[in-house]
Amino acid sequence: MPTKSEENYIKEIYALEQKCNAEVSTNLIAEKLSAKASSVTDMLKKLSKKDLLIYQKYVGVKLNSKGREIALSVIRKHRLWETFLVEKLNFSWSEVHEIAEQLEHIQSEKLTDQLDSFLNFPTTDPHGEPIPNKNGEFTRIKTICLDELKEGNTGVFVEVRNDSDKFLKFLTKNSIIIGCSIKVIDKEDFDNSITIEIDDKQFSISEGVVQNLYLKR
Repeated sequence: MPTKSEENYIKEIYALEQKCNAEVSTNLIAEKLSAKASSVTDMLKKLSKKDLLIYQKYVGVKLNSKGREIALSVIRKHRLWETFLVEKLNFSWSEVHEIAEQLEHIQSEKLTDQLDSFLNFPTTDPHGEPIPNKNGEFTRIKTICLDELKEGNTGVFVEVRNDSDKFLKFLTKNSIIIGCSIKVIDKEDFDNSITIEIDDKQFSISEGVVQNLYLKR
């Protein structure tokens, strides 16, 4: 059974694999986890000995089937707990990430399964990210980044890729919440900011905000 630290590494490697579509470098893992490269290398060797990933010096690392199973299990628990906190305990979507980071390491499979059933088997969490089922399977709906939407077109906001507290509070303040309709009014070539309309209110958002908002057309 992997430790909490090992699970954190496995989960981060899985996330990086989805972005890179290739082996993940030691330096990239170190950067994401704010760790020394030497410490990352030691952990990767340890996880390799436990047969949870494939590590090649100077090439990178990728999870094997056992490693992916653990990553998806941790992700499932994290997103189920986020859903529970928002839907049943009235936490805001900006409060739940750090709490779920602690709860995701609970090892009871029975508890996780009953939590899933209690929530009526949700398929997405409060941030719009897919929740794997008990078998590690999930369906990601087709989305486009807000910057891909043409002027005059409208899309439904279904997923946010930045779940930091400050960012989510900014979105809430501006009524940018999951399920809202966003219309692109104008695109500024100078700084890639976009003027959008939500509920008849128009305002401009920066490129940094735009790149984290994903829509279903």
